[in-house]
Amino acid sequence: MLRSPKLKHVIVAGLTGICAVSSAWAQSSVTLYGSLDAGVAYISNVGGSSKWMEEQGNTQPDRWGLRGAEDLGGGLKAIFQLENGFYTNTGAMASSGTLFNRQAFVGLSSDQIGSLTLGHQTPFSFDILDPFSTAYVSGNWYAFHPGNIDELADTGIVPFNNSVKFRSANWYGFTAGAMFGFGNTTNFSTGRTMSYALTYSTGAFKAGATWSNEHDRSVSISTIGLATFQGQPAATYTADKVENMGIGASYDFGKVLLHGLYTRTKLQSAGYSDTFQSYDAGANYQVTVANAIVSGASTSTLSGRRWTQFVIGDMYSLSKATQVYVDVLYEHANSEAQAAFFTAGVSSGRNQTSVVTGIHHSF
Repeated sequence: MLRSPKLKHVIVAGLTGICAVSSAWAQSSVTLYGSLDAGVAYISNVGGSSKWMEEQGNTQPDRWGLRGAEDLGGGLKAIFQLENGFYTNTGAMASSGTLFNRQAFVGLSSDQIGSLTLGHQTPFSFDILDPFSTAYVSGNWYAFHPGNIDELADTGIVPFNNSVKFRSANWYGFTAGAMFGFGNTTNFSTGRTMSYALTYSTGAFKAGATWSNEHDRSVSISTIGLATFQGQPAATYTADKVENMGIGASYDFGKVLLHGLYTRTKLQSAGYSDTFQSYDAGANYQVTVANAIVSGASTSTLSGRRWTQFVIGDMYSLSKATQVYVDVLYEHANSEAQAAFFTAGVSSGRNQTSVVTGIHHSF
């Protein structure tokens, strides 16, 4: 039993000091964030008929997530991120049976060195090249290149599983990255992925380049109107090996943002080899603080087939978190292909037009 008031005060003061030191040593933060987008879309030709539908995730994919950090001292932090993709119009998960289908990783971050994370993570093509694409800059999902073969849009099959990812700190405007994904099988090469990246940023100018090598990757060939590809059914096509690379840049003049991107994806299986290439460029004009005109064009080729598409739209910000928009898109395919906006459905002919309007809110 403590009988001395003075001794009690010393003990209380000591405990208070320990708590204060612990709090300063391990400060943690967890952020809940998300994005919801819904609207109405008109597609001129899907299988020979026009189509009206409620659309979702047009400007940004519908998602919610948690990201957190714990300060470990000396510029070192423990970090994590969990992110789920879903559909606002139905409430369903984007990848059935997989809760955190977009991101799920944990790791360490150093102010001086960079970050090292492990888990289910997006590839560098999504992280670095996507912001130079017309689809990203204009805020229109249909403007991604046919089939998303170059992995610019994050879907259920794009992130690397069982991956280790390093992103360096900024060194005189440059950052570098390396990523490796384990197949988790007894055959070390089965399902293996590796990727590298380099970026540069100074003021209004940004540039980035990536290269990746992926084994046993599923590719959405059926969404570009093919029944078979490289001797396989298009609906279940899996490449033995995919080499995916790209380089992009942008320059912000203040009212005008210019951007350009080139991607090249080599698909190989059972002795076959075909290359998908895309050239992409556009400009955004900030008419007022709240209103922007978005525009861009791209052309993509695969084994004698070509798809060329254009987009122009208007985005009006009601606040920092809420925007309303309207976009018009047009795609033309050559005689060897069918028009097919990404995820909109394959046209019965060589042309396809889309008009999309909606509202986006982020939190």
